[in-house]
Parts: sequence; structure tokens; C-alpha cells
Amino acid sequence: SAPAGGGLAAVMDEGSQNTVVKIAASSPDHTTLVAAVQAAGLVDVLANSGPYTVFAPTNAAFEKLPAGTVENLLKPENLGQLQAILRHHVTTSVYEINELKDGEVLGMADGTSATISRKGEDVFFGDAKILGSARGSNGIVLVIDAVVPPPSK
Repeated sequence: SAPAGGGLAAVMDEGSQNTVVKIAASSPDHTTLVAAVQAAGLVDVLANSGPYTVFAPTNAAFEKLPAGTVENLLKPENLGQLQAILRHHVTTSVYEINELKDGEVLGMADGTSATISRKGEDVFFGDAKILGSARGSNGIVLVIDAVVPPPSK
């Protein structure tokens, strides 16, 4: 059962559904992403029914950003910017890697769009290569090797 005020995401027992949040939280390669989602207050949103496709940058993807970027984004005064970046990695449908088409444009949760490209066997979300996937009860996590910033407005 969930601790008081914990919301759906706080339910971590064996019998509960394996949501996209739990998939990321259980991955040693996604601790930076999980910390960012927690700081942005988006954990409960991603624990809801979905369906979602979450393009999940690895820790190594966050390390490719300029030094200090992640620390700066985690500051309370940068909450809006952090939320926008994270929402740019989520769409409200389920896309399996093999279903993504070259040139396909996805509407992202931040209100912008992102383009899929295929180069041989490789599939890219923006400039990030999709490395693998994990299906959850409320969507799918597609692991990517770079953080994809939202397009400039």
C-alpha cells in the first residue's frame, strides 16, 4: 500500500503493476532520469494509467551534457525548464521500436514534436539512438543514448 500522500507511484509492492516509473526506478542506468523526474514532480503523472512512451536517457546520456547542466536543472528555480525537457521525452501512445517509421513526427507531452529517423537497423528519437525497450503496464520505456532538448520556441 502507498504511504500517505505518496500517490500511485509510491506503491512499490510485488503485486502492483510494473509502470514506466517503476521500470526506470529499477534500472541502475537511469538514476539521473529518476532524480530529475522526482525533482520535477512528475512521478505521479507517469504512474497514471497512460498509455505512455517514455524516451529514457541513460545516466551516460545526461553525462554528455555540458558540465553543471544537470545540477543546474535540478535547482528549484529551474523547475519549469526541467519539466519542459522531461515532458519532451514523453508521448501519450505506445510505440514499439519496430513500429516507428522514418520521418514520423510524434507529438510530445510538452506541446512540441519530435522526429523519428531510421538509419539502417538503428532508430533515432531526434539525435538520440534508441538502445532498447521495456514494456510496462501503462506504456513502454525506450532507452536512448542522449538527452533531446525541446525545439527552441
